[in-house]
Amino acid sequence: MVRIGIVGEGAIADTHMQSLSRIAGIEVVALVHGEAMAGAAFAAKWNIATASADLDAMLERRDIDAVIIASPSALHPDHAARALSAGKHVLVEIPIGLDLAACEELAALSDARGEQVAMAAHTRRFSPAHRHLKAQMEDGSFTLQHLVAETYFFRRTNLNMHGEPRSWVDNLLWHHACHTIDLFIWLTGDPAPQAFGQAGPPHPELGIPMDMSIGLKARNGALLSLALSFNNQGPFGGFYRYIGDSGTFHVFRDELTDHERMPIQLSGAAFLDQDQAFIDAINGVRPAQSTIRDVLPAMRVIDRIDALLQS
Repeated sequence: MVRIGIVGEGAIADTHMQSLSRIAGIEVVALVHGEAMAGAAFAAKWNIATASADLDAMLERRDIDAVIIASPSALHPDHAARALSAGKHVLVEIPIGLDLAACEELAALSDARGEQVAMAAHTRRFSPAHRHLKAQMEDGSFTLQHLVAETYFFRRTNLNMHGEPRSWVDNLLWHHACHTIDLFIWLTGDPAPQAFGQAGPPHPELGIPMDMSIGLKARNGALLSLALSFNNQGPFGGFYRYIGDSGTFHVFRDELTDHERMPIQLSGAAFLDQDQAFIDAINGVRPAQSTIRDVLPAMRVIDRIDALLQS
């Protein structure tokens, strides 16, 4: 039995709980919340025995093996570092940090912790659709020429993906672009692609750019064109068009379709497979995937783009 503590009571923590409720051999025994009433409601919904605001108290518990960090983005590196230092296995939500120095420090700490599992929730790596196309790229049956990606949310007020008020401000580059930048690096195997970016004007109250355009080029010539917006009304999430030498494919979440939008049947679910991979790594069933060290190249590319946007 793997006993888990979860940090955070927001939308992404709820998504993890949906997956964890389907995984055998685990129990979520403690919650660390940021807001007491929301935390109590979250704990009641998921039948979590202990809920408090005290992270250190949870980390001192010897009966907790692993911690899932789903707190606000700015807190990820500190919370993950404290959990690793306390001897816990860690799955930290994206992004692992909001600046490169914090990401590098966390990666170094994860390396020093030896056999502790230290994974980052770069969920695109676990999507059956993206994995299917990566397998075709590796066996030579599909060569990626251009990945065209769109990431859309409607965030003109400070709400989360469930439309609930949020106490912290999200980040279009370090969080949402990170999903696709890491995906492109993982697909192409190029840890340092050429990169450029542009940002629209900042929101007058939130203080963040609401629209971005990002381009990458891998060593093999493959291109990424990524458009991101917090201003878009309509379906939200990440939409991917894989343009290659032997076909064009569309991915949305776990769904894969061809150029005529005919579905290609696949098994698996990204969040469930990701959280199962975390438990399997803890149990020694298979090596850890999407480790903090693995995703560091994406954070370095984001840092380069951030410098361009600030210049």
